Amino acid sequence: MKLQPTPIAAALLLALSSGARAQIDDDSQAKMLGVVTILGGRPSSLPTQIPTTIEGVTGAQIEQTINASDSEDALKYLPSLLVRKRYIGDYNHAVLSTRASGTGNSARSMVYADGILLSNYLGNGAGFAPRWGMVTPEEIARVDVLYGPFSAAYAGNSVGAVVDYVTRMPTTFEAHAKISYATQKFDMYATGERDNGKQASASIGNRSGGFAWWINLNRLDSNSQPLVFPTRALSDGVAPAAGTPVVSGAVAGKNNKGRDWWLLGTTTGYHTVQDHAKLKLAYDFSPTLRASYTLGWWKNDTDGKADSYLRDAAGNPVYAGNVVIGGRQYNLNTPSLAFAPNLNQLEHVMHGLSVKSNTMGVFDWELAASRYDYRKDILRAPTATLPASSAGGAGRITDMDGTGWHNVNLRGTWRPAGAERGAGAQVIEFGYQQDGYRLRTLVSTTGDWLHGAAGARFSAFNGDTGLKSLFAQDTWTITPEWKTTIGGRYERWNADGGELGNSVAIVPFGGDRSEAHFSPKAALAYQLAADWVLKASAGRAVRMPTVSELYQGQIDGDTIINTNPDLKPEKSWTGELSAERATDDGSLRATLFFERTRDALYSQALTATVTTVQNVDAIRTRGLELSWQADDVGIRGLDLNASGTYTDSIITANRGNAASVGKRQPRVPKWRATGVASYRWNDSVTYTLAARYSGVQYGQLDNSDTNGFSYQGFSKFLVADARVRFKLDKQWSAALGVDNLNNYRYWATHPYSQRTFVAELKFDL
Repeated sequence: MKLQPTPIAAALLLALSSGARAQIDDDSQAKMLGVVTILGGRPSSLPTQIPTTIEGVTGAQIEQTINASDSEDALKYLPSLLVRKRYIGDYNHAVLSTRASGTGNSARSMVYADGILLSNYLGNGAGFAPRWGMVTPEEIARVDVLYGPFSAAYAGNSVGAVVDYVTRMPTTFEAHAKISYATQKFDMYATGERDNGKQASASIGNRSGGFAWWINLNRLDSNSQPLVFPTRALSDGVAPAAGTPVVSGAVAGKNNKGRDWWLLGTTTGYHTVQDHAKLKLAYDFSPTLRASYTLGWWKNDTDGKADSYLRDAAGNPVYAGNVVIGGRQYNLNTPSLAFAPNLNQLEHVMHGLSVKSNTMGVFDWELAASRYDYRKDILRAPTATLPASSAGGAGRITDMDGTGWHNVNLRGTWRPAGAERGAGAQVIEFGYQQDGYRLRTLVSTTGDWLHGAAGARFSAFNGDTGLKSLFAQDTWTITPEWKTTIGGRYERWNADGGELGNSVAIVPFGGDRSEAHFSPKAALAYQLAADWVLKASAGRAVRMPTVSELYQGQIDGDTIINTNPDLKPEKSWTGELSAERATDDGSLRATLFFERTRDALYSQALTATVTTVQNVDAIRTRGLELSWQADDVGIRGLDLNASGTYTDSIITANRGNAASVGKRQPRVPKWRATGVASYRWNDSVTYTLAARYSGVQYGQLDNSDTNGFSYQGFSKFLVADARVRFKLDKQWSAALGVDNLNNYRYWATHPYSQRTFVAELKFDL
């Protein structure tokens, strides 16, 4: 018999528990040979019949257990995943990290929403994070993650993981509204401030006959902690010239390599206002044929402020010029402006259209097309120093109008006639895909960086890449105990139109490229016993260079330097071996994973003064991932989830940087763990306590950045989160939560948020 605990006992159990992942809701799944089979609700677009690792979380679980202000928060407690989200509304650095890929490798994972690509393959790194803002937490029906490049249906960017967001589509009339408020007290160096955020969303939808529609609106207004700290190395100081003003307020510290420096103040403390709107339409021509259309609109206005710690003799802030700190002279204007505010104005639009049959008979097909456009993407920054530039003055405008990507997919599913659903059953998938990526960047001078029009060209940067692919895979239930998937993917990649410009000329790179690759895939599952499944998967992935990696550099006269348009693609062989056990109250999984990557793409020193993207010859990764989930553990209503990952990722060859050989791959920690303990006190109240851990990691290829707890460092962390959700009545619910409950101060180049309190109020009709 299961006991109902007292509130004190429940609190103790939650405090002592550690858990981890959110599993797909039992009501919407069944397991056979380790394969998730969706029985109810809208299915994932992932190829769930492949016997390999898939994890997921439902919208109901997100609402119950996660303080979700952004869509990427849904991934917070899934095994081996980390999103580098620095603050609420982080739009340009929230990169997804997976088992063998760090937060600097945005092009080594794929993120979709309702089949529309959100991943940004115009570049690789912090500035090319997935477009998370095109999905709001309130519209999520489920999120599923396919680990590794084991499906032939996805390009080589799937080497880390494929994430699929499925958003709500109503079956009857429904309406929802939510407001939330978040606040943190940020205290670091000489900064002490309170940063607040508020958010409101509303959704409405209905279905009448064969026609269904859904509208979602969201607004976020938030302030981040400072993200950048202007510095000057202690060793850069020179003997003071006569009359140079002496300033106070600089904070002494050590940089990521343990060397002494001065922290002078803060920049890039963002005030962000984001608006999101989405319209989804679906029409069933018949019970087996549906057409769907999605229109997404996302607007972002961001003001990045700058503040100085430095004060002159009269107590006034100092932003520019030569100053004396600690008896030595430093220039605040060079090598770059110490204090530089900025303004970002973005307006992005996405379209998705699909027509799909779902007869579950001999043959089904799908035609899908999507487009993502940078309708407006403007960055304004001054070239003059503060405080004068706070009122305008000379500056530069970076305009990315014309940038975007498109995707076309034609897929078929064939179930050979006569094949039973048991032994001998086959599902053969095949298709053609075409993807195109277009980067357009124009930097212009302006007389007024705040409001002025673009003037003469300062620089330009353009290029295109494309990928055309054919794939096929056959999933075959050999016997009731054995199931296998074998497939392959043929890809032809091209890059063209690369050019680099300065104020005088635009110079083409020339030498347009085209090459082809084949990637085989295989997976096998064996039902060892009624409650045990063994699985093995292997696959090759070829991750092609992005536009930004190919076409970079500077112009010297009429010659482009500091670039390598002949970069090789990353080529990875990945495998995993899993054992899964189903129990009466949950499941347990252990997975050994392996990866060997040739020609990994990383930025590293080309000469003593030039750093550029180059190929790292070889990286070897191996590790172990454990995942456990149990419901009603000893006490009715107590659910525990846990995961832990050990990763040994080593650079084994690198002709471009011998000092990196034998060192750990950047931003891939040796240890990771997550935990969630959720207790349903009754039908109205749910308590959740969660934890996230990441071990020591490095940002440099040679692992020379040994001081992780510093600006520009990458630190370990142990963070606890808490949430209490109240169901007030049939329509109203509320939640109170805390992220970073223990107020851990941790870094990933920039500081993460400190203790943040969250309050929510929601109405559902």
